[in-house]
Amino acid sequence: MPASFHPPKKPTACLVLADGSVFWGSGFGAMGEAVGELCFNTAMTGYQEIMTDPSYAGQIVTFTFPHIGNVGANDEDEEGATPAALGMVTREAPTAPSNWRQQSLLDAWMTRHQRIGIGGVDTRRLTRQIREQGMPHVVIAHHPRGDFDLDALTARAQGFVGLEGLDLAKEVTTGQSYQWNEQRWAWPDGFSPAAARANGLPRRKVVAVDYGAKRTILRCLASAGCDVVVLPATATAEDIRAHQPEGVFLSNGPGDPAATGHYAVPMIQEMLSAGLPIFGICLGHQMLGLALGARTVKMKHGHHGANHPVKDLQTGKVEITSMNHGFAIDGESLPDHVVETHRSLFDGSNCGIAVKDRPIFSVQHHPEASPGPQDSYYLFERFVAAMDARA
Repeated sequence: MPASFHPPKKPTACLVLADGSVFWGSGFGAMGEAVGELCFNTAMTGYQEIMTDPSYAGQIVTFTFPHIGNVGANDEDEEGATPAALGMVTREAPTAPSNWRQQSLLDAWMTRHQRIGIGGVDTRRLTRQIREQGMPHVVIAHHPRGDFDLDALTARAQGFVGLEGLDLAKEVTTGQSYQWNEQRWAWPDGFSPAAARANGLPRRKVVAVDYGAKRTILRCLASAGCDVVVLPATATAEDIRAHQPEGVFLSNGPGDPAATGHYAVPMIQEMLSAGLPIFGICLGHQMLGLALGARTVKMKHGHHGANHPVKDLQTGKVEITSMNHGFAIDGESLPDHVVETHRSLFDGSNCGIAVKDRPIFSVQHHPEASPGPQDSYYLFERFVAAMDARA
């Protein structure tokens, strides 16, 4: 037998789709099973930020970039207290890390957080299937001996209720209010507390409503000149007014916006009459749209990546943005007093709105860029400028 020959190993992991399709591979991370909605992410970096983004609650992520694990894992790159994504699917087994910031291997990090991974999957084929047929319901399973009951796994995938109609913001939001004062990471000090003043002006007091807020979004608000108080997703207008804010921020988050809107929309509508600047991102963008009278729709395969072109319809500028959403505002449903400000150049879907002649706006993409380009950071500065103008 030639020395280079290696007999095939029995797969230790599988990905089972509700239609009965099975993708085999090698497991890493935790043992066990997880059921959820499968999406794909095209980012070339930032897998740890993606896995810990609360907006991925209820989802399993297929990474189209083949080299996952090459920078290891570290505490500074986590966007939430624990990973929200249920598992990951990769082309190769986790790459050996080579980065001065690493604290652990991706495999060990996944195991510690009880998240399942499967490597060795034909992610091109899987991504094409998602693009053509939509985001399927799946089960990801990892067993050291490769013992799988495919019929049972298929039945479990078929029994998954999906994300439509689910309010997941309550599952990922903070349990109590807290003050945020940490700015964006910068060499050589890393994260640092916000200065007493920003750009020579007093810091603006902002209430951030946490529907699943990423830490870097809060850091961007602090870096732009905000003193940030974070409130739970269920906060009422009375709760917000008690902090006497100069502006209100509506965060990103997971799930069906229409479901979260049952309690979030009345609060936002009440705050709209207060005349304060309001800024929303992702789910916060959708919540603002619903509060203004628009509709939201479930997308076929959503937008997940750090390379999405978005056109600013007011300036004509094209920005490369970070995206993570499976629902969108129906641009055709916007009322007359609301204008569309940004639009996806991939599929023409709505990516931004603003209320005419009022400092109220939101975007679908992620200007905090974690991971991703920083083309849209100016939106945080625009929010602060709106508060400065009212001071």
